[in-house]
Amino acid sequence: MSALTGLLYGLLAFYLGGWYLGKWSGNFSLLLFTLTCATFAYWLVERFVFAPKRAAAALALEQQDTARRTQLSKQGITKVDGDVSQAREALLAQPWWLDWTAGLFPVILVVFLLRSFLFEPFKIPSGSMIPTLLVGDLILVNKFHYGVRLPVINKKIIANNDPKPGDVMVFRYPKDTSVDYIKRVVGVPGDEISWRNQKLYVNGVLVPTQAQAEFYEEGSLRYEPQFSEKLGTVEHRILVNPARQQFLPQNEVFPFRENCIYSAEGVTCKVPAGNYFMMGDNRDNSQDSRYWGFVPDQNIVGRAFFVWMNFGNLKRIGPFQ
Repeated sequence: MSALTGLLYGLLAFYLGGWYLGKWSGNFSLLLFTLTCATFAYWLVERFVFAPKRAAAALALEQQDTARRTQLSKQGITKVDGDVSQAREALLAQPWWLDWTAGLFPVILVVFLLRSFLFEPFKIPSGSMIPTLLVGDLILVNKFHYGVRLPVINKKIIANNDPKPGDVMVFRYPKDTSVDYIKRVVGVPGDEISWRNQKLYVNGVLVPTQAQAEFYEEGSLRYEPQFSEKLGTVEHRILVNPARQQFLPQNEVFPFRENCIYSAEGVTCKVPAGNYFMMGDNRDNSQDSRYWGFVPDQNIVGRAFFVWMNFGNLKRIGPFQ
């Protein structure tokens, strides 16, 4: 068993190393589920096989020591050398391969349950949500806000709140569900969303914006026009340059492509049932529903709501809209 455990840890290290180096993409939920099942199997074997065997061996040692002392006592020998307590502790001790499997099961189980059903941490990898979220922000995502979903397969089993315009949502990228994206909900089922001449319209109504002080974007080392925008009841900031001409691809293929009309001015889409239209707050630098289409409900991961750490700027810690 020790050799098998060593092999499994070697495979885990190889997998994580390749994942870190970008040799292949990984599914952390599936990995955590696999580790939970594997350590649970070790825990069961330890609980019902190995631990009872060690306890029986320790009991046998004690009985042998007691019998020896009794026999010597009958012969008039009352002072007997030797103490089996250390040997007993050695017999009862878990070997290393059980410490690192069965011993870790409760911890891995708690992490798996918390991450699957309550809160999951994410790191912001790109600037598509600037100025709301910056590269390097470590955020928390509420996994149950939009309903309880089974881990790994992401199937909703208990409904809760529906996504609303203005929510910042984490979801599985429709073109590669092994990748998580984060954008803002702009359109819900039945809405007509238009992005024309750098302006957003919902159901034919221009979404109100108000100019704010320019935002200094450290990534590009320049100041960008900044506006406040109100989607539903949520007011937030966006970056958009009304003077910049943006060209959207018109030959992209995605589900419900027929619901979208592209033109030189931009794009207009009718959001189908069970889907959502997502956009980044950095409107000129965000690959979102304008490019690759709608996000189906089964791709939803959760609602992002809190920056819990940014090692480059501790003032970033706190809730956001």
